[in-house]
Amino acid sequence: MIINRRSFLKRAAISGVAAASILTGVGKAAANTTSTGNFAMLHDLEKCDGCPHLDTPQCVAACRIKNQNNYPEPEQQIKNYWPQKQYEDWSAKKNVTDRLTPYNWTYVQHIELEHKGQKIKVHIPRKCMHCDNPPCSTLCPFGANDKTPEGPVVINTNGCFGGAKCRDVCPWHIPQRQAGVGIYLEVAPDLAGGGVMYKCDMCHDLITKGQQPACVSSCPRGAILFGDKDELREYAQKWVRDNKGYIYGDVENGGTSNFYISKIPFETINKAIAAQDIDGKPGKINMAVNVENPLDEPGKMLSGFLIAPIAGLLAAGVSTYQIMKGDGSDED
Repeated sequence: MIINRRSFLKRAAISGVAAASILTGVGKAAANTTSTGNFAMLHDLEKCDGCPHLDTPQCVAACRIKNQNNYPEPEQQIKNYWPQKQYEDWSAKKNVTDRLTPYNWTYVQHIELEHKGQKIKVHIPRKCMHCDNPPCSTLCPFGANDKTPEGPVVINTNGCFGGAKCRDVCPWHIPQRQAGVGIYLEVAPDLAGGGVMYKCDMCHDLITKGQQPACVSSCPRGAILFGDKDELREYAQKWVRDNKGYIYGDVENGGTSNFYISKIPFETINKAIAAQDIDGKPGKINMAVNVENPLDEPGKMLSGFLIAPIAGLLAAGVSTYQIMKGDGSDED
């Protein structure tokens, strides 16, 4: 990550604004300034069958193949960092595909439920929701998590300290952490960080080239659509009217760039997910309906920004460190 003098000053200013928002009460407004972007994905749960003939669903396999060069390679031995007395290490579980991990950015949630007197199996591809106003990006004190103009929310792994605040404020707790990698090892391995956070980036690099995300182009049943966000939303809303169905992702957390459609109410789907006892299981996520942005709650906003002053100083230190190393440009 290249940090020049302008970036250094910008980060210091951002850190000051974040801290000041605690006192002025403008944090909620700051959470609503992110661009919504142009692209989105839509998952048709009536079409997804979970690829029962395969050991790994095709969308999951395609994601892993496409992103294998982006997966972390932690140093050994990984050591604890203050004040933590443990770390998160998935490096021995790289082949796990039934949950989100630093090595698995999408998975298919298989559930069985009863609807209108019938037992039905439902298969739900899960990944980052790419929110319109992502709390993860709003709260990241290092500017390592951004909502791109194209729509995806992307983590800059070269600038991430792995503090996991992004996961804490995500309604679905989606980003996953791998210890033993990242810039914190160079700057303050014993005092800060903890690794790097990883999640789906909607294949942002492919989108900018005019291509589809890997999961979309690999789906054998055409259950995942990709395209203009407004058009996909209109498609989903019409489908819901025509099929007396339901949509997920259009209002959750203030709106997202990841829609789901189903003939089964998502309240019913979420109850079936909860019945799998996913609480406390890393990488297993819920599908709560009408979930709101946690930073809209003053108490949680305050709690989140309490880290800002310390993080701001650390961010400035990182910038100075890299400039002194010669990694940054002196251009204004």
